[in-house]
Amino acid sequence: MQLLNFTRRILTAAFILFLLHPRSATAQTDIDAIMMNKNQFCVGGTYGYSSWKNYWEGTFKRNNLNLGTVSTKMFGLMGNYGITGKLNFLVGLPYIETHASAGTLHGMKGLQDLSMWLKWLALEKPVGNGTISLYALGGLSLPVSHYEPDFLPMSIGVHSTTLSGRIMADYQTGNFFVTASGTYTWRSDITIDQNSYYTTELNLTNKVYMPNTASFNFRAGYRSDRLIAEAVFDQMNTLGGFDIRKNDMPFPSNKMNATMAGVNFKYTFKAVDGLSLVGGGNYTITGRNVGQATAYDIGVFYILDFSHKGKKSAQQSSKTN
Repeated sequence: MQLLNFTRRILTAAFILFLLHPRSATAQTDIDAIMMNKNQFCVGGTYGYSSWKNYWEGTFKRNNLNLGTVSTKMFGLMGNYGITGKLNFLVGLPYIETHASAGTLHGMKGLQDLSMWLKWLALEKPVGNGTISLYALGGLSLPVSHYEPDFLPMSIGVHSTTLSGRIMADYQTGNFFVTASGTYTWRSDITIDQNSYYTTELNLTNKVYMPNTASFNFRAGYRSDRLIAEAVFDQMNTLGGFDIRKNDMPFPSNKMNATMAGVNFKYTFKAVDGLSLVGGGNYTITGRNVGQATAYDIGVFYILDFSHKGKKSAQQSSKTN
C-alpha cells in the first residue's frame, strides 16, 4: 500500500501540467491572434494524446518502473462565436482518459472542466510594412463532474476553479507573423478525501491551498487564408509551492514549472468553405516536478455563418469588420 501511495503521488505534478494546458490545435483558440467575424460560429472536435515515462523530482530527472508509460487521451469539443468582429466568446469541454502501462493503478475517465473565454481585439494599427494587434482576454474554468482529484496521476483533474487574464500582441507582415502573450491564472483551493496531509508541515485539514500560475507563450510562422504553420514556445511557472522531496510523495500544490516547444498547423479546404483541419505536437524540454511529455493533437472544425451575408471563414487579426 505504501508503494501504491508513493507511485500515485510521485507523478501528480506532470499530469496536472497536462490538464492545465490542454491546448488544442490552431482553430481560433484563446491563445492565437485569430478572430471570428460577427455572427459566425466555429465549432469542432479535437483528439489529443500525451505520454511520458521520465519526470523531474524537483530538478532531478528520474523514472518509475512501477508505472511504465503514463498516457492521457483527450477528446475535446470547442466552439468560438463572433459577438462582433472584435469580441469573441470561446468555450471548450474535454473528456479525459488516463492509463498506466505497468503496475496496479487503473485509469479513470470522464468529463473534466468547462472553460470559457472572452477575447477582445483592443487595437489594430499599421506599423511599418505590417500590422500590430493587441488583445485582452479573460477566462474561467470550472469542474462539471464530481471526479476525484486525489488519485493522480489516474485522476482526470484537480477539481479547481480558475480565473485567468491574458495580454497578447501580434505582428504580421505579408504572410509572416509573430505572437507573444502572458497569462496569470488564479486557482481556487481544493478539497481532498483525507483529513490531514504533509507538505513542508503537517496540515490537519482536507483543504489544499493551490498556488497560482503564470505562463508565457511565443509563436511565429506563416499565416494565410488557407494555411497556418507555426512554431510554438511555452513557459509555465507555479507561483509558490515546494519541490517533491527525494523519494517522497508529490502533492497537488507542488511547484510545477515546464518549458515546452512544438509546432501547429491549420489547413482550410477550398472545396468546402468553412471546413478546416488542424493539428500539432509539442515536447517538454525541461521542467521541475513535471513529466517529460510528448503530446500531439488533431481536429476538424467547421464555420456556421448566421450573418446571412455569405461571408467566408474566420478572419485573421489583420482583418476586421
